[in-house]
Order: sequence, then structure tokens, then C-alpha cells
Amino acid sequence: MSTSTTLHPVATGVPVLGDDEARAVAADLAPLLAAGAVERDLRRELPASELDSVTRAGLLALTVPAEHGGADLSTATLVEVVRVLATGDPNVAQIPHSHFVYVNALRHQGTPAQRRHLFGEVLAGKRFGNAQSELGTKHVRDHRTTLTHDPERPGRWRLDGQKGYCTGALLADWVPVLAHRDVDGPMVVAWVERHAPGVTVVDDWDGLGQRTTASGRVTLVDVKVPDALVTPYHLTFTGPQTYGAFGQVLHAAIDAGIARAALVDAAVFVTTRSRPYPDAGVERHADDPLVVQAVGEMELQVRGAEALLAHAAAAVDAADAHLTGQSAATASLAVAAARAATSRAAVEVSSRLFEVCGTRSAAAGAALDRHWRNARVHTLHDPEAQKVRVLGQWALDGTLPTRHGHL
Repeated sequence: MSTSTTLHPVATGVPVLGDDEARAVAADLAPLLAAGAVERDLRRELPASELDSVTRAGLLALTVPAEHGGADLSTATLVEVVRVLATGDPNVAQIPHSHFVYVNALRHQGTPAQRRHLFGEVLAGKRFGNAQSELGTKHVRDHRTTLTHDPERPGRWRLDGQKGYCTGALLADWVPVLAHRDVDGPMVVAWVERHAPGVTVVDDWDGLGQRTTASGRVTLVDVKVPDALVTPYHLTFTGPQTYGAFGQVLHAAIDAGIARAALVDAAVFVTTRSRPYPDAGVERHADDPLVVQAVGEMELQVRGAEALLAHAAAAVDAADAHLTGQSAATASLAVAAARAATSRAAVEVSSRLFEVCGTRSAAAGAALDRHWRNARVHTLHDPEAQKVRVLGQWALDGTLPTRHGHL
């Protein structure tokens, strides 16, 4: 970015897809992502080329508004695209989660100039990462990431801080940073170029699952940010909004993809590699009535989660079309249900697959444990119990969800 604060649109560089095209492209890409997922997981090898393929295909531009040259597709379509990609590799599906969230943030609070420029960047094939979570205790003032006036440069700010769990920042072109304006001021988004002076991204993520999401640290030291690249964040929650529900339903889509992939791999293993239990009295493990029953129950759980996911995505779209306090709350409740159901399905199915597949499935070479590891780590984004509590409070007393970025 030049020192000028004038923002200009960028020429389109990726295809603008329709609903059916987007779903078809995701379906074509998923097997390609799956082909190398095991090796990438074992080696902690970042899926840079795979993410580039997703980007070039136009899938990261699906929600750019039509007035800015984008496809402007529905949440329902995006959720299905993310779910399908996650069946191939949930790491690849998770990396652009924040990209979509910050495209949405621009829709809510970006200035016309910011929208023209940054949506143009997305259409040119650029990616957004994130720098949201504070590494220090968020309630301690001294640990806050801050955006302060630069006295030597009128119209510019100085950004300082350290962020963790910055999924995708390493592979991004822009890193939206959540910061307090002037230490005690409101939350804003500072749009920072990935390679700007003072920005350091370190991939020190060592989680047991979702190993290749580049969820490391971002350190910001005296990073110069012009007025034109600062967007209010706090205003998003002053009225009815689906911002939180949108981000959460994308997480649910990733969990649903993990659950479906675990079930598919279990079925393949049972029918091709498992030996029947001697007392079952069958030639083929897949013909054991107990195995059939167990797999049927797993299928039922995954289908239920997928149905709740589709319902939640439709509720977000309905709320966006006619936004009121009630429609936004209805969307949040639907997303809470989907989030809880997909979390349970991902963790339980990826664990139960060993029960139905048998001892051979525990071999390291089978690599079936990656499904449980991915599920266990990804479902830690916002506790499932909190979603269930929200549903319980609504069912008992009609209490509507709180307005924030997690509902």
C-alpha cells in the first residue's frame, strides 16, 4: 500500500460463480484436497498450493456484493461449499474462515472506498487472514493490541500488539487486526498488508489436530495504518445483526464435513479391510448386524447434523433479507443448534469409527485418527455447552441470545 490514503478498485482476476457452479467446483476440489490430506497432516505441511487452487477457482469471492462485481451468493451456498471442502481436508476449509468473516465485516461497516478497494482485492485473488485473539489476558489493559495516533504523521495510526490463533495469516495478503483505538477506545479493524513493515507472522501452531491451518502468532510493532484502512467493529453489535451467526455457521460446516469424512472412511474400511468378529457368524465384517446398526446410527447422527446446518444457513439468509431483532435471534438459535449438533457428530462419529472398524483401524498407517484429532481441536471454537445453554434459556423463558460475535 502506498502512503496515500486514497483507495482504488482492483481488476477482477477470479471467476464469478453462480450457486450451482460454486457447489460443483467444491465437489470437484474435495477429492483433490483429500488426496494429500494424510501426508500433509503427518508432515505438518501447509496446504499452500491447495489453498491457491481454491482461490483461483473463485470460491473465496463468493460473498463479494454484486454492486462490487461479486457473485453475492447466499450463506446457504457458502455453507455447503465449506462443508464439502471440509470433507476433503478440514484444514483447507478452515483457513479461509476468517476471510469470509471479514468480507462480511466490510459489508457491515466498511466505507464505500474500503469496499471498492478491498472487495476488488478479493476479486483479484487476494486473501484475508486474521489477527483477533490476544495472546495476553484480554481483561488486562497492558496486553491489549492498540491503535494509537501517530503524532508525526497526521491521518495515520500506529498499531502495536501480539495476537494468537491467527489462522491463515501466514498465507494471506491482508491481515485484518482487531485492536482497541487509543487503548481504552472502541474496537476497530485495522487492515494491514501481510508483508507491511512491522508485521511478523510465525507459524508456531502445534495443535494435535487441524495441524496445517497456519494458526500461529502475529506480532505488530509500530505498524503504520492510514485512516482509510480503519473500520469500526463495535458498531456491528449496536443493533440486530447476523455477523456472529454467520461466523458460527461456517464453523458448523467444517465440523459437519469432518463428521461426514469420518463416516465415509469408516464405511470404506469396514467393507475392505476389517475382519469379522468370530462370534458374529458372518463372512464379511460389514454383514455383522451390530456393525450395520452402529454405522446406521452414525449415519443418522451425521444426517441430522447436516439438516440442522442447512436449516441454520437458511435462517441466516432469511434474517439478512428482513433483519429485525426477532429474525436475528431466530438465526442465532438455529445456528446454536447446528453448532452443537455438528460438534457432537464430528467428535462422536470420528471416535466411534474405531469401534466399528476394529483393531486394524488403530494402526498408525491407517491415519483414521486424524478425523478425531481434527474434530476434537476444531470443536473447541466456542464450547458446545454454551450453545446448548442458549437453547435451554430460550426454551424455558424465551430469552433471546446476546448480541456478540459468537452467536
